[in-house]
Parts: sequence; structure tokens; C-alpha cells
Amino acid sequence: MLRTDLAAELRRRADTDQRARNRYLQTGEFEDIARIDTQNTAWLKAALAEHGWPGITLVGDQGADDAWPLVQHADRDPEFQRQALVQLEAAVEAGDAPARHLAYLTDRVLVGDGKPQLYGTQYTDEGGSLRRQPVHDPDHLDERRTAMGLDTAAAYDQRMQQTHR
Repeated sequence: MLRTDLAAELRRRADTDQRARNRYLQTGEFEDIARIDTQNTAWLKAALAEHGWPGITLVGDQGADDAWPLVQHADRDPEFQRQALVQLEAAVEAGDAPARHLAYLTDRVLVGDGKPQLYGTQYTDEGGSLRRQPVHDPDHLDERRTAMGLDTAAAYDQRMQQTHR
């Protein structure tokens, strides 16, 4: 059953998340991001405990897209990210969430644990330039990316570099 109330709250929180990140890019102000991420993480924890992963069946395509950045930005709670990853993986296997979300969160968790990522989605800023975090088996990176519905690593890298300027 579609939960429009849950979808609306996900939309509101995702909008707030993105506004804070855009403001950071313009002003360098980080405090809003930390506060918003903490609030969103606490809310999402409760929502996942009550409803499970907010997949397409529960919150629609937009709601599923809105849930993903909230867990992606829950870096202050890596254990929660790992738990959410298990739920998201089940949702992807059931066809209830996009595989690309799983690719990004998998990489985020791996990088957070100090391990090489699988899909090449995570970058770090080093002195004003972006560098892709280490990748496991880079020779097969584009094959893994394609399987998850992502574009090539080169195309993604180009987009990331343009966005960073």
C-alpha cells in the first residue's frame, strides 16, 4: 500500500538535505549539513524500523529516490548505514528499489570501513581537486557499473569533475 504521508516526508527531508549541500557549495557553511544529517538519520532509523526499506511499493519512485540520499548521508552512524544496506539489498533483489542506489550505498559503506569500493561512486577532495577513492578490481569496474545501471567510470568522473568546479 502506497504511503503518501511517508513519501511526502521523504521528499521534504531530501529537499532540505540538498538545499543545505547547495548552500555549503556556495558559502562553505557546514553546520546546517551536520544538524540536518543527524535529524534525518534519527528519523530514517525510526522509519526503517517501522516500515522496512522505503521502496517503490511503499513510497513510489520519487519516495524511493528521496530515501537514498538520506541513508547515503548518514555517515555519522556507520552501523545504521550497514543495517540499511542489508534492507536496501533485499529491496533491490525484490525489484522494489533501483540497483544504482545499492551501488552507491555499498561504496559508501566500504569506503567508510576503509576498504576499496566496488562501483567507483565515492570521491575525496584533495586540495581542491577530486580523486576517486580506491576501487577493487579496477579492470572490471565498468562491467560492475553497467550491471547496476550506472554509466561508465570515465563519464561519471567527467561529470564529477565538472560539478566540483
